[in-house]
Amino acid sequence: MTVIRLLLVDDDPLVRAGLSFMLGGADDIEIVGEAADGAEVEALVDRTRPDVVLMDIRMPAVDGLTATERLRVREDAPQVVVLTTFHADEQVLRALRVGAAGFVLKDTPPAEIIAAVRRVAAGDPVLSPAVTRQLMRHAVGTGPDTRRTRARDRIAVLNDREREVAVAVGRGLANAEIATGLFMSVATVKTHVSRILAKLGLNNRVQIALLVHDAGLLEEEQEEH
Repeated sequence: MTVIRLLLVDDDPLVRAGLSFMLGGADDIEIVGEAADGAEVEALVDRTRPDVVLMDIRMPAVDGLTATERLRVREDAPQVVVLTTFHADEQVLRALRVGAAGFVLKDTPPAEIIAAVRRVAAGDPVLSPAVTRQLMRHAVGTGPDTRRTRARDRIAVLNDREREVAVAVGRGLANAEIATGLFMSVATVKTHVSRILAKLGLNNRVQIALLVHDAGLLEEEQEEH
C-alpha cells in the first residue's frame, strides 16, 4: 500500500484538528504537517515533502490562492486540493486556473474528503463537469467573448486527436473511459494528455477542462450530437 503524505493548511485550529482526526484515521494517509497560514506552506513543503496539500482559501496573511500559485510553479510540486465554503466562488476558479487539482467543501462528508485526497494523489481531478460549468458562470475578469477567443487560439496548437482527448477530459472522463470512447489504449490516452499539457503549458487535467470550457468546445460537441 502506498501511503499518501498530506499537509493541512487552515487558519482555524478547530478545522485543522477535525481534519487531522478524520483523515488520520485512513490507513493510507499520513498527515506530515499542519500550517495556519499560506506564508508557512513553502517551508513546510520543503521539510515534509507532501504528495497532497489540503489548502484553505481564506487566510489572514498569505491566502490559499497565492500559496497554491507559489507551489504549483515549483518542480515536483505537490497536488493541491482547495478547501472552501462555497461551490461557485471566484477565488475557487482562480485557484483552479493556477493549478489546484480540485476543491472540496468544508462540510463535505469525511469519506468524500478522503476519497478526494486519494483521487488527487492518483492524478485524477476532483471536479465534476457540472461544477466546472457553475464556476465558469461565476468567472470574473475578461468577458466571455475575449476569454473564448483566447482559449480557441491556444487550443489551435493541438492536432485533431489531441483535441478529441482534451474535450473528453473537459467532460470529466477518466483515462479508461476516454480510451473506450476513442478506441485507443489507456497508455495512449496518457501520452496524449501529457502532450496536451506540454503544448498548452498547463500542469494538470483541471486546467485542460477549464480551457476546453472557455473555448466553448463542449457546447459544440452537444450541438453535433
